[in-house]
Amino acid sequence: MWQSLTEQRKPSWTLFKVKAEVEAKRLSTLNLISTFSTLTLTSTLSSLMSVAIKIENISKQYRLGLVGTGTLSHDLRRWWHLVRGKEDPYLKIGEVNDRSTKGTSEYVWALKDINFEVQQGEVLGIIGKNGAGKSTLLKILSKVTAPTTGSISYQGRIASLLEVGTGFNPELTGRENLYLNGAILGMRKLEIDRKFDEIVDFSGCERYIDTPTKRYSSGMTVRLGFAVAAFLEPEILVVDEVLAVGDAEFQKKAIGKMQDVSRKDGRTVLFVSHNMETISKLCRNTILLSNGTIELNGNTPEVISKYLNANESENKLIFENSAKSGAKPLIINKVLIYDKENNELFSNCSELIIEIDYSVFKIEKNTRIVLSIINSSGIEIFSVSDYYVEKPYKETGSYKAIIKIPPRILSKGTHFVRLRVDIPRDRVITEPYDYISFTINNIVFEQIGDRALNEPTGIIHLPVDWNIKEI
Repeated sequence: MWQSLTEQRKPSWTLFKVKAEVEAKRLSTLNLISTFSTLTLTSTLSSLMSVAIKIENISKQYRLGLVGTGTLSHDLRRWWHLVRGKEDPYLKIGEVNDRSTKGTSEYVWALKDINFEVQQGEVLGIIGKNGAGKSTLLKILSKVTAPTTGSISYQGRIASLLEVGTGFNPELTGRENLYLNGAILGMRKLEIDRKFDEIVDFSGCERYIDTPTKRYSSGMTVRLGFAVAAFLEPEILVVDEVLAVGDAEFQKKAIGKMQDVSRKDGRTVLFVSHNMETISKLCRNTILLSNGTIELNGNTPEVISKYLNANESENKLIFENSAKSGAKPLIINKVLIYDKENNELFSNCSELIIEIDYSVFKIEKNTRIVLSIINSSGIEIFSVSDYYVEKPYKETGSYKAIIKIPPRILSKGTHFVRLRVDIPRDRVITEPYDYISFTINNIVFEQIGDRALNEPTGIIHLPVDWNIKEI
């Protein structure tokens, strides 16, 4: 009796075990699917979160000529297309933004079809000639102006330092401007209070913090402006070439700070500069803009090499300025380089002569011309100025400076003559610009007996007096 009952229950127990195994497999499958979905979602979110800025098809069109809305007929035509939901008819016309040529259209594309992404914590360099579209791009990112077409998506707050005094009210004191900028960035007063001492200490303007900024020099304004932008903890920091106004000590501090906010705090920095040495130290990736378009986007050494060697095949041995007058106290009219044999490709055994023709329209104390020689890697080989040179002019007029570079100094390759006009610790009158380029094509070096020395290495060659005597 008991045996038969037990036998009758066996099938039910077996069936229960089978159902339990099926359910366990189903739950295991569901857990696997759930885990895979979670991992996929996490990976997707992580990918999205790592992109700080995404720019898609950004273009910016300007109309040349007088500031205004243009002719009534153009405005009416644009409005008529707008109300019918059609594309702006003037987006179909326009020329490439080449500032060196005269165009036929009154519309120009300052930027055209710009696409790139910036990762969180990345310091991205942006380089290019004057008028390439660098400042326009940063103004669009900073919402100073709107793009004509395209879209920008970003994560976090953007703080920008585009020009000397950007975001500062000259009638307000440094302290008041600091709190004003913080409020614009969406920070509370307590947050600004917590950072206040650090900002003032970094800027080095403590003595003048309660003085209206209209009495600040351009260098002091840049110091305080950068300190405010960097220390108020924006997720994205946008810096134009404005740092060139500051002195060497502050530039070094500012570059160090940008490295810190990127590496330690994971914040994103977009940095525009004509100083290739700074770009190479600070940025892993760089964008080269040319006539409003991206010519190259890649690792910094490759981009810098392309930028500096763009005109290597045709050296620009002379520069002439068509503007012979202006509001600046000093204007460079002509820059010329040559050797005594008038060669186009120079040898390092020749003395090089650089002539600078310039006009002085206003005598300002301590105004100086700074000349730098830059190699093809963007490294400043040496820099000289006329600061301690006795100047013959006591009044306005035209003058010529003659600078001689001794032989056996420069290495083989392309070099650039960069000039700037400034008043030390006050302001930059003319931004640094590569006026001319030249090539050292032949290196002449000594021989010992019949064994030729290898071609010397290094970025500069110095003649030395090497004597040997018996002791």
